[in-house]
Amino acid sequence: MKIKLLIPFTFFVFLNGNAQQKDTIYSINKTDKLSYTHFILPATLITSGIVLKNALLNKNLQGNFRTILGTDFHTKADNFLQYGVALQIYGGRYLGLKPKNDLLHQTINITISNAIMGGIVQTMKHTFKEKRPDGSDQLSFPSGHTATAFTNASLLFYEYKDADIWYASSGFLFATTTGFLRIANNKHYTSDVLAGAGIGIGVGLAVSYWSPFKSITFGKNKTHALIYPQIGTNNGIGLLIKN
Repeated sequence: MKIKLLIPFTFFVFLNGNAQQKDTIYSINKTDKLSYTHFILPATLITSGIVLKNALLNKNLQGNFRTILGTDFHTKADNFLQYGVALQIYGGRYLGLKPKNDLLHQTINITISNAIMGGIVQTMKHTFKEKRPDGSDQLSFPSGHTATAFTNASLLFYEYKDADIWYASSGFLFATTTGFLRIANNKHYTSDVLAGAGIGIGVGLAVSYWSPFKSITFGKNKTHALIYPQIGTNNGIGLLIKN
């Protein structure tokens, strides 16, 4: 009975968080003013992760996932999903949807938000030095894959929420799936994923509103820019800029 109750609760945390994030970004667009109240959701997720990481419930949740999915479960899908949402940001315009920013400024927002997120995640990883569930290293908390996915999901939502709410919201589904797969692969605890989601939402929210260098142009010609995932020996993000 405990297993049946714990897993739905974990799903509810993510789905409820996603719904609140939609309202959060919408209110920012509507009032055009950033308030501390907009960061209640990401702050709650990060705090929940910090509190949960030393709790017995954290290990129980991990055990429940491994029992249900099997101890030999493994997939590399999470390595692709974390970057997939970034590609959606570019792809929406080719589906006939009107984004808020052009390619250049979408790329700037993606680059800056992922750089900020990465700095926060790496600092926390080396500060907390939490051992991963599989014991492979001490960089478990928070989940970088989850933070990356939720950062880009927040950017995607801001770009297309006025054009197509379903397309704009789809990034949160992929981001949530990424978090679940990190747990299923025994690479992260639930606490790591919650904190990663909070960091991603917070950073994506701030950069979406801030939209740095929104007036930047390169000469008289249009500048095209593209972010693309690099997956292989070294995972990361590549950047192409063409004048």
